[in-house]
Amino acid sequence: MTALPPGLVIGAPASGSGKTTVMLGLLAAYRDLGLTVQPFKNGPDYIDPAFHRAASGRPSFNLESWAMPAAGVEGLIGSAPGADLILVEGSMGLFDGVAKPGAWGTGASSDIAAMTGWPVVLVLDVSGQAQTAAAIAKGFALMRKDVAIAGVILNRVASPRHEALIRAGMDEVGMRVLGALPRQSAVEVPERHLGLVQAEETPELDRIIADAGRFIAAHVDLQALREAAGPTRFATSDPQPIRPPGQRIALARDAAFSFVYPHLLQGWRAAGAEVLPFSPLADEPPPEAADCCWLPGGYPELHGGRLAAAERFRQGLTLFSETRPVHGECGGYMAMGEALVDAQGTRHRMAGLLGLVTSFEKRRMHLGYRLATLIGAIPGQDAGARLRGHEFHYSTILAQPDRALAQVVDATGAGVPETGSRRGRATGTFFHLIAEAA
Repeated sequence: MTALPPGLVIGAPASGSGKTTVMLGLLAAYRDLGLTVQPFKNGPDYIDPAFHRAASGRPSFNLESWAMPAAGVEGLIGSAPGADLILVEGSMGLFDGVAKPGAWGTGASSDIAAMTGWPVVLVLDVSGQAQTAAAIAKGFALMRKDVAIAGVILNRVASPRHEALIRAGMDEVGMRVLGALPRQSAVEVPERHLGLVQAEETPELDRIIADAGRFIAAHVDLQALREAAGPTRFATSDPQPIRPPGQRIALARDAAFSFVYPHLLQGWRAAGAEVLPFSPLADEPPPEAADCCWLPGGYPELHGGRLAAAERFRQGLTLFSETRPVHGECGGYMAMGEALVDAQGTRHRMAGLLGLVTSFEKRRMHLGYRLATLIGAIPGQDAGARLRGHEFHYSTILAQPDRALAQVVDATGAGVPETGSRRGRATGTFFHLIAEAA
């Protein structure tokens, strides 16, 4: 067995502290130095891994303590050798998770740090404070005995005097300062829907990443940060197979349908499945050679007119569903329905495989982990199967006349009304599958 490179978790007290800027900057800066960094993302996030890949040149995978079995997390880490360093971008605050553990944890970034042994680099937004930042850092160091804080990167520092005061406080509590970032906005990634702007939607992405790399290289001690990384407790391994929905999977893949977890694609391929991408926006039908069709989530509400006009796609999908299963997740589920009403109140015809009608005219956020027990089968999973996933959308159900697909509860065990639906060989859910539940 071959040892894996050492790793670090990039954490913070809260969302918006600057983790993504630091992560992208570190990936770009180390790449400029000729080093290879393997990125990961804690939590059920689709967007950050695509930015990681653009900055590092390597696929980035989600690591999950609530939804993924521990062996699945170890397998993802072990199947990514050939790097000099591993970096994990945390989610929300370092210790933020759900109240009730799932597969083996609460989904908190600290779970991954504890499991792997990787120390945490804490990104602190020091706006409006000075020595008090040291108290926050000290509290983080004491919170969990199995989580080590390697040091801090100070973000949004107002002036040299401001930085000197904060460093004095950090010295008092024995906390190492690995970098200090002055206030700036040139490398911030644009936001939509809680930051859900896809990498391919960011025309200045190359510039943003390059600027972030130079910014971080100028204000962070890259050598000290690399030396702070902790050894990885696992050895290299082959990618773990995941039960695929079919042998040849027709996968919708374009700007409207892009939210699919990288670990699923890797796991399906490791199980011997072939993924056949096609583009509904380009009016392409599912490939005839496929034995199932999978429509992932995305932004169908932003492309309602084009999808409504995609007659070849709609007819091809209908014909496909007469003999083979079709499954949709969130945006894909909406696209399989009868109609979608966009934010302006315009109603767009969808594929009509299901009777679902959804609307974005009055936005209401649906967000959280989901545990589903299937009432009916979906591609690759029989009725009775228990699945862990995540739901995140702003749509409202106007009509759902078909049979329920699953009994769904949230992370606390409370029932969720978005049960998904089924009609013939067509099935759909609002939650995105992450892993089978034990």
